[in-house]
Amino acid sequence: MASERADIGIIGGSGLYAMEGFGEVREVAIETPFGSPSDTLMVGMLEGRRVAFLPRHGRGHRILPSELNFRANIFAMKVLGVERILSVSAVGSLKAEYAPLHMVIPDQFVDRTSQRKSTFFGGGLVAHVGFSHPFCGPLSKIMARSCAEAGATYHEGGTYVCIEGPHFSTLAESELYRSWGMDVVGMTNLQEAKLCREAEVCYVTLAMVTDYDCWHPEHDSVTVEQVVAVLGKNTAMAQAVLKAAVRRIGTEPRGCACARALKNAIMTAPGLVPEKLRKDLAPIVGQYLK
Repeated sequence: MASERADIGIIGGSGLYAMEGFGEVREVAIETPFGSPSDTLMVGMLEGRRVAFLPRHGRGHRILPSELNFRANIFAMKVLGVERILSVSAVGSLKAEYAPLHMVIPDQFVDRTSQRKSTFFGGGLVAHVGFSHPFCGPLSKIMARSCAEAGATYHEGGTYVCIEGPHFSTLAESELYRSWGMDVVGMTNLQEAKLCREAEVCYVTLAMVTDYDCWHPEHDSVTVEQVVAVLGKNTAMAQAVLKAAVRRIGTEPRGCACARALKNAIMTAPGLVPEKLRKDLAPIVGQYLK
């Protein structure tokens, strides 16, 4: 049904479990070959566009970062027709100039996770997508302009180090990441970016700074109480930024590399791909496995 289709997706992180101004909302439950997403997806109208919204940790924040079914979340967005995903995430700052309440639009990742599924492939189908630039360039520019429009204090570019969690960093780890030149630290976005690239979905992160991790002399340790206190203010600004971004996204066909990431990435001969796998992954690989 048309009411269950969307071309823009929003994944809400800590503190962002619903979207203000969302109209004609329909809840859509999607089962994927990888299991269930974090929650039912809410599909409706936002700023004149059809948008699918998913709270990353489920409504009520029930799911640990390492428990997230990233594959089901991104696959469900793909099934709905989503071509661009705006992701929101709470992060700790590793630089003095990135203060709590600031927004960061990272352009790179470093992976420090170890327990997560990061690919749709395997089991008889091999693909290697390019990931040197993990975020969509044009979509990142839209996010930056939207931050400016909303009046946010923001930083364009930077490296997001993704840790396993759910614990916050030790002081030694925090100092190590700083010595590497990392900008922010979080627990969720890397797997989403990898899976979006495989699914040929554009992806960008709006990283909301909630704290200075534990390296800052005036912030000896990070607490949930501290993070939640800042999240309320951050989330209000994030809502304004996301609305501006939705307004700015065009309806013309995408010209970025994300839209054709799988074109030369599949290594397995089509005749050798297991039929069940071909069927399960049809929303992602169907056009390439005729």
